[in-house]
Amino acid sequence: MDKFAIEGTDILTPDGWVKNGTVIIENGKFLAIDETITKKLPTIDAKGLLMLPGIVDIHGDAFERAIAPRPGSHFPLKMGILENDRHLIASGITTFFYSITDSYEPGLRSRETAREIIDFVLGEGKNSLKTDSRIHIRHEQANTDEYEELCDWLKQRKIDLLSLNDHLPPVGDDYKLNRHLNSLRRRHKMSDEELQKLIKTALNNQEKGLQQVEELVSLAHDHHIPLASHDDDTEAKVQLSAKWGVSIAEFPANVDIAAKSRDYGASVLMGAPNLIRGGSHVGWMSVEMAAKKGVVDCLCSDYHYPSLFSAPFKLTEMGIMSFEEAWKLVSTYPAEASGIGESKGKIAKGFDADFLLIQSNNIHLNSIKSVYIKGKEVARY
Repeated sequence: MDKFAIEGTDILTPDGWVKNGTVIIENGKFLAIDETITKKLPTIDAKGLLMLPGIVDIHGDAFERAIAPRPGSHFPLKMGILENDRHLIASGITTFFYSITDSYEPGLRSRETAREIIDFVLGEGKNSLKTDSRIHIRHEQANTDEYEELCDWLKQRKIDLLSLNDHLPPVGDDYKLNRHLNSLRRRHKMSDEELQKLIKTALNNQEKGLQQVEELVSLAHDHHIPLASHDDDTEAKVQLSAKWGVSIAEFPANVDIAAKSRDYGASVLMGAPNLIRGGSHVGWMSVEMAAKKGVVDCLCSDYHYPSLFSAPFKLTEMGIMSFEEAWKLVSTYPAEASGIGESKGKIAKGFDADFLLIQSNNIHLNSIKSVYIKGKEVARY
């Protein structure tokens, strides 16, 4: 239907709830909110349901498990991405940034895999993926090979968000080295000798990689591509992020670092699984603490899609913030931080009609009754 109405639902708008309201949708966008229907339109009765803005997930990499569920066990990429698309919709995620790691590692997080995902999502995926799918490249500083290709992706606007990562352990820090090795073992069937050689080579590329990052920062700004920092844990890193004009601080280590990031104008992004599980899986600041201290702006799925839907309900249950404000952490604010806030993240006139219809008495995923993206119902449960 090019033009239709949904009536009888409680609508979460930027200004709060509209009870028993009516929404008119035309050509995939919200035309009117809570206006009387003067012409006869096809109408959907949504009495008893809540209408929420669709979830905007700007950092999620759980799709990796659909491609390689076990180390060394890879499935066809198309199969994995299509499967992932259904998981996204079932979790209420209507806009998704494929957070693709551009690393010095072989296999799943290599440049080759990044290229393959980008080509599919921006090519065949335009017709086969239902979620509004975008590209977030998580560039590892030590990955210096084929640098010009990464530059071309930025120039061609294939990348919608660029985050600057450096997961290599500092020389002499055995704790971080062992943690990094354990992370690599979860993705690769490599001997310890091979892993040590991989890390040594990467460390040797750090200086060259930093020079490249400086150039990437300038290129991203030239093409109006938002930048994100990753895992800032010192004031020096925050100062560098400020110098680079980073607009999103991903997973800062503590309240002080998060506050300093917000002070220079960055939005603080944290993982919803952190809240649902009761803390960070690496021992850093909890979302609960960040929310209580007022230093978190956006939530993302990180590595678990369903957590993003559940997180606003939990924040409300904990008495930390109202549901109306908590839902903005998964819709309005991520859209604004990633540069798409003029069309995504709100139920408002002129915005893309991305929304969920859910039961009001059930805070779990099975409360979702329908998912709409650009005015089209893409799932009904």
